[in-house]
Amino acid sequence: MIRKELEKLGIKEENPGTSTGANWFASGELITSFSPVDGKEIAKVTSTTYTEYEDVIQTATTAAQLWKDIPAPKRGEIVRQLGIKLRELKPVLGKLVSYEMGKSYQEGLGEVQEMIDICDFAVGLSRQLYGNTIHSERPGHRMYDQYHPLGLVGIITAFNFPVAVWSWNATLALVCGDVVIWKPSEKTPVCALACQHILVEILKNNNLPDGISSVVTGDAEIGKWISADKRIALVSATGSTRMGRAVAVTVAERLGKSLLELGGNNAIIVTPNADLKMTIIGAVFGAVGTAGQRCTSTRRLIIHEDIYNTVKAALVAAYAQIHIGDPLDVQNHMGPLIDKAAVETYTAAIEKIKTQGGQILVEGGILSGEGYESGCYVKPVIAEVENHYDIVQTETFAPILYLIKYNGEVQQAIALQNDVVQGLSSAIMTSDLREAELFLSNKGSDCGIANVNIGTSGAEIGGAFGGEKETGGGRESGSDAWKLYMRRQTNTINYTTDLPLAQGITFNL
Repeated sequence: MIRKELEKLGIKEENPGTSTGANWFASGELITSFSPVDGKEIAKVTSTTYTEYEDVIQTATTAAQLWKDIPAPKRGEIVRQLGIKLRELKPVLGKLVSYEMGKSYQEGLGEVQEMIDICDFAVGLSRQLYGNTIHSERPGHRMYDQYHPLGLVGIITAFNFPVAVWSWNATLALVCGDVVIWKPSEKTPVCALACQHILVEILKNNNLPDGISSVVTGDAEIGKWISADKRIALVSATGSTRMGRAVAVTVAERLGKSLLELGGNNAIIVTPNADLKMTIIGAVFGAVGTAGQRCTSTRRLIIHEDIYNTVKAALVAAYAQIHIGDPLDVQNHMGPLIDKAAVETYTAAIEKIKTQGGQILVEGGILSGEGYESGCYVKPVIAEVENHYDIVQTETFAPILYLIKYNGEVQQAIALQNDVVQGLSSAIMTSDLREAELFLSNKGSDCGIANVNIGTSGAEIGGAFGGEKETGGGRESGSDAWKLYMRRQTNTINYTTDLPLAQGITFNL
């Protein structure tokens, strides 16, 4: 089944893993992509050698000189064509995302829709790369600021959103006049090859040179090459805090720019004024969607004691109705974890919950038997804990939901929510205007994303996506995140015959 889908996306029996555009080449070690759905091999991808990486950088550098001189609306036209092609291939690419990563088919389709949406956003942006006009303090002078392309942008992405996060970065970078070099996760390389094939076809049809978009495949070593490469002006890295810290240090040492979107430890505060039906829906989807493998997945529910038992009982009942299995079957709510290493992390976390004093309300475990042959299917877990437990302070990329009780005013719940090292997404469930506004104020959530009466999981492309503290401080996607992909320049024009100096200094020349 999947072989026919790959052919529709331009993926042949064995694809090289390195591309500077129409030219595909690679001679490094083979990476085998296995589906967590059934444990079967999808394809073998050849990793990039350092010599080949250098060829990619040289080709990209040459392409950058041409691409930056193409008017931004013309660059936007290329992204518009990408969006059209993605609409055509949405069912096929969505199925590949689901099969290679393990998320449900509906979530796979949703991820491709995010790509389409960011294409639309970027096309409009291509006519709105605005600077400001500034009034000068000197007569006869005009000031303004403007934005210029950076040049080469490196994009390092994680397995959990194998296509969308690339598009968030690549579409903005392209309309801003940058060329992009993508290092995808070695766990989902086939999705990356599919996206590169789609964009390459568009670039080729428009007589544009190789190197505007490139893919380099392999392990963490390639990420180190990108981070240390002075020719790459910006490195956008999405993944674990551990990975992001290494990228940040390396890029900072060469005074480059980094955009980091790292881990989350996201909480929903449930006050006595919450709509409980909305709360349960938001919490369950946030905790088990993508099998808990989103950086915005709901990890913690901070619930007022007056409604704690009611919420707990409703959650336990809801978890009993979750269907786990093949994510391509729309009847299933939850698919597998990405691989057996993730399963080991999940089981270790459950043991830590018990040893640190937590109480398991919904038991976990690894599923076996027909349909679960890959060994990557697990049961979602609910546990009663205290917020200070080490395991609760740690982001576990798995469907484990922690229930935490508070007994005071909403300020106490906010303090508990903020008392973790991550700061990505947060939410409050309440019909009280004062509670909602306090949560959104500077005395409220310290996260980059703060929601009222919706869950923590997911985000619209129109808003800037990212978080604070150990989440890295970066912003991708919407709002004015485009400015990170450009260099800012302030300009002053003197249209008089005099040259007034600052602070009234004069030279009698």
